[in-house]
Amino acid sequence: MSAFFILLAGFILGLRHALDADHLAAIASLVTRSRSTGESIRTGIAWGIGHTATLFVVCGIILTFGVSFPDRIAGALEFVVGIMLVGLGGDVLRRLIKERMHVHGHKHAREQFHIHFHSHRDTKEHTAAAHEHAHVSVLPRRALAIGLMHGLAGSAALLLIAVADQQSTVTALLYVLLFGIGSMIGMGLLSFVIALPMMSAARAGNLSFKGLNAIIGTGTAALGLFLMYDTAPTVALLFKLA
Repeated sequence: MSAFFILLAGFILGLRHALDADHLAAIASLVTRSRSTGESIRTGIAWGIGHTATLFVVCGIILTFGVSFPDRIAGALEFVVGIMLVGLGGDVLRRLIKERMHVHGHKHAREQFHIHFHSHRDTKEHTAAAHEHAHVSVLPRRALAIGLMHGLAGSAALLLIAVADQQSTVTALLYVLLFGIGSMIGMGLLSFVIALPMMSAARAGNLSFKGLNAIIGTGTAALGLFLMYDTAPTVALLFKLA
């Protein structure tokens, strides 16, 4: 019975893990590229798959070879996540300014309402050709890659320590798996929630959508800079040790 509660705790903590500030910022910046709530949910799930895959592999190595996961390494990875967040936030702002992104919402027959982006970087005219687009239903590779990176940083490092303390290898790996499933579900739900105001802003007009994107891009980059500042001493210590 105790093992059951341990596994249940892993699942619940995985749900909660999706709400970490750096995860929220990353997924919000990624969802700015999504054209529908369905695509937003796939973005969150892709992040969760990458996150779980990294955790599972690293935890497996820890359990098999008995290696440790030093705090200074976790801090350095947080610094890298900060750089990544600055890049994500900056990319949102770049698309708004340099690419002169235009957005409008529409609905095809038998399809849900979705938004369509196109760039006015090279032209000021609003041609019909600019509105031609295809719809895809695959998992976003960008979100998958960012999830892979996030799997090594932040509070996930605490999970690795907890796994190393488990008596049973099977229980430890099941804990990681359920934690990952919880984070996938949590991030999928979070992506859906973030997509709702994005869709509403697209319905309201181009100005409101751009304003929301500007807030997300600025907030994501600001959080990234804070993480870099907060973990810079750890990175400096690693260079000294090297």
